[in-house]
Amino acid sequence: MGETIELVAKRKVEGTRLDQYLALMFSDFSRSVIQKVIEAGGVHVNGKAAKSSYKVRYDDQIVITLPDPTHDLPVAEDIPLTILYEDEYLALINKPPDMVVHPAKGNWSGTLVNALRFHFEDLSGINGDYRAGIVHRLDRDTSGVILIAKEEQTHRDLSMQFELRKIFKEYRALTAGVLDRDSDYIEGRITRHPHDRVKMAVTHDEDEGKEACSYYEVIERFRGYTYVKVYPRTGRTHQIRVHLASVGCPVLADKVYSGRDSLRLSDLIPHLDPEKDELLLSRQALHAARLRFQHPRTKKIMEVEAPLPAEFAHTLEALRQYRPRG
Repeated sequence: MGETIELVAKRKVEGTRLDQYLALMFSDFSRSVIQKVIEAGGVHVNGKAAKSSYKVRYDDQIVITLPDPTHDLPVAEDIPLTILYEDEYLALINKPPDMVVHPAKGNWSGTLVNALRFHFEDLSGINGDYRAGIVHRLDRDTSGVILIAKEEQTHRDLSMQFELRKIFKEYRALTAGVLDRDSDYIEGRITRHPHDRVKMAVTHDEDEGKEACSYYEVIERFRGYTYVKVYPRTGRTHQIRVHLASVGCPVLADKVYSGRDSLRLSDLIPHLDPEKDELLLSRQALHAARLRFQHPRTKKIMEVEAPLPAEFAHTLEALRQYRPRG
C-alpha cells in the first residue's frame, strides 16, 4: 500500500476525465498506471469508488492511494549514520541534510531506509519494504531527529502518539525576513498548490485542505533575518515552510518557497571582494532539533536533541558578525 493523498477539484479541471486529471497531478506515474489504480478501487470520489471515464466536477473530493514504486527493493548500503539513541524497540537518528527518507522515483539509493537496512537487523515492516522502520518523515533538506521503529507494535504505538499530537517537536529555522512578534502562532489550512504539485499552500477556504497550527519563539533577530524555534502542533506536509512563507518570512535558502536555494557571504556584505566570497548555505535552514515522547514499552519520557549542522551554525555566526541588529 502506497501513499494516500486527498485532492479537491478546481473549476478549471471541471469536465476532465478522472484518469487524465490524476495523470496530470501525479506526473511520476503514467496514465496507464493511474488507470490500473482506478480499476483496482484505489481512487474514491466523494466517498465512492470511481471509473477512469468519470468527468471531474468542481469541488469533487478525490482520494487516491498511489502504488509503491515498481523497482527493486531497497538494499542495505553502508552509509554513515549518527545514532542519538537506540534500544531493542526503537532508534533516533540525526538525519543529515540532502538525504531522502525512503526510496522513490529518482532516489532509489542513498536514502535513509538504505542506511537503516545496513545498520539495524530489525525494522518495522508496517509501511512496507520501501518505508521499513519509518514512523514519520523529514523533507530531504531538513536535518535533525527522526524516529525509527524496530518492531510492529512499537510502530503502531508511536504512530498513535503522532496522531494524537502527544509527541513534542521542536525545530530551528533561519528565515529571510524579520518576524515582528517575539512569540506567536500561525494558523492556516494547508492544501496542495493549485498549479505546482511540488508545493503546498495556505488556503482560507474552510472546506479545503487540512487544519494546521505552528507556534514559534524568536531566538535572535538580525537585519533582514530571524533565528527562530518552531513547534508544529500538527504535522502537515511542508507545514513549517509553508506557514513561515505565508507570513512573509520563508525559510532561508528554501528554493520552493523563498525562490533561492543558497546563501552566500556576499548576500550579507555589500560590495564584498569576490575573492573573499564563500557559500554559507546550500540548502534550506530548517533543523529538527528535539523530540520528546513517551517510550511505548518502558513508559519513560524520552527527550533527544540533535545539534545544529555545521553549515547552519556557521551561517548563524556570519549573521551575528555581519548583520547584527542595531
